Amino acid sequence: MTFDDLNSLGKNREPFLFICDFKAQNLKVILLNELEENDVEFCIDENYITKRYVDILEKKPLDFREYKKKFDYVIEKIKSGDTYLLNLTQPTPIKTSLNLKEIFSNANAHYKLRYRDEFVCFSPEKFIQINDDKIHTYPMKGTIDASVMNAEEEILNNKKEMAEHVMVVDLLRNDLSIVAKDVKVEDFRYVKEIEAGEKKLLHVSSHISGNVGLNWHEKIGDILKALLPAGSISGAPKKSTLDIIETIENYDRDFFSGVFGVYDGETFDSGVMIRFIEKTKDGYIYKSGGGITLDSDAQSEYNELLDKVYLP
Repeated sequence: MTFDDLNSLGKNREPFLFICDFKAQNLKVILLNELEENDVEFCIDENYITKRYVDILEKKPLDFREYKKKFDYVIEKIKSGDTYLLNLTQPTPIKTSLNLKEIFSNANAHYKLRYRDEFVCFSPEKFIQINDDKIHTYPMKGTIDASVMNAEEEILNNKKEMAEHVMVVDLLRNDLSIVAKDVKVEDFRYVKEIEAGEKKLLHVSSHISGNVGLNWHEKIGDILKALLPAGSISGAPKKSTLDIIETIENYDRDFFSGVFGVYDGETFDSGVMIRFIEKTKDGYIYKSGGGITLDSDAQSEYNELLDKVYLP
């Protein structure tokens, strides 16, 4: 299917599940009444009850020296003006006793998706929500271990994290202005606690909204096409930053950091596919990363990349 097909489904108020890869080149659309026969599961629940389960996740991360080469390349691109914020991600081979169905079933997350026996994601990050005539987006930028002394104060007062968050909010506000009127920041830099396996993380988000009109259903495909890839996991300016990502990451993100969402005939809700495990012929790969700015520290960014490799 194409983004134009989504417009047709919206016009006919036909409920569907939408899954799109990072580059917005591979689009999968499944009617909600055909999920089971396609071996696809999803769950969107902001008020989930945390379940406890036992599993040991073994990580084999990229060597720090290799990560630093990529990091230094990004910093040079920032200094040359080709980007000022870039989300640098890498794959981490992992071992777990759970299969993808079990991971999906046990994971504690707002947005969960299992696509056949290929990948599973359990994301805390919203992409866009549309209801009535309003569109909302919730960029998430800024992560800290909740056990750090005065963690919330530390993350909110960190100049690097503040600069990164401001850039993403500005990018997403501009993106929303392509598809909506009266765009405004409803809530700037609020903190949420996320279960991250054996530890807890604090994430910083903002809330941006705009008016898309009551006829947005027949334009849902156009809206998504205009907003993808998601700014929070690409960077800014978007086009040149995407070129740098293609050059430096040296692996295929595929559906990781793409978007999945559900249209029920009345509303649309979607999440960014971070916290992502992919099954390969060589075993499981966990893909993760973080935003790089001129003030970023290589060791801190490397630690954040590893902190995000967990089963929630």
